[in-house]
Amino acid sequence: MTSLVSCPTCKNQVAWLPENEYRPFCSKRCQLIDLGEWADEGHKISQPIQENIDLNEEMLDALEEQFLQQNKFFVEPE
Repeated sequence: MTSLVSCPTCKNQVAWLPENEYRPFCSKRCQLIDLGEWADEGHKISQPIQENIDLNEEMLDALEEQFLQQNKFFVEPE
């Protein structure tokens, strides 16, 4: 059974099939309209505002170590 979804831009029903290269959009036009909304900051992914946290040297060192472990390309070769 084919799933139908609503196009986020025009709300037309779209079949959710691998052949539909624009899914979840119904067309390239609707896809580009949505992209333009993101570019104009009409769409945003929001997150709650975090309170200011006072960081001490130990916390900064731990954050730096974690960052370097996850991003090894920033570490100079030995």
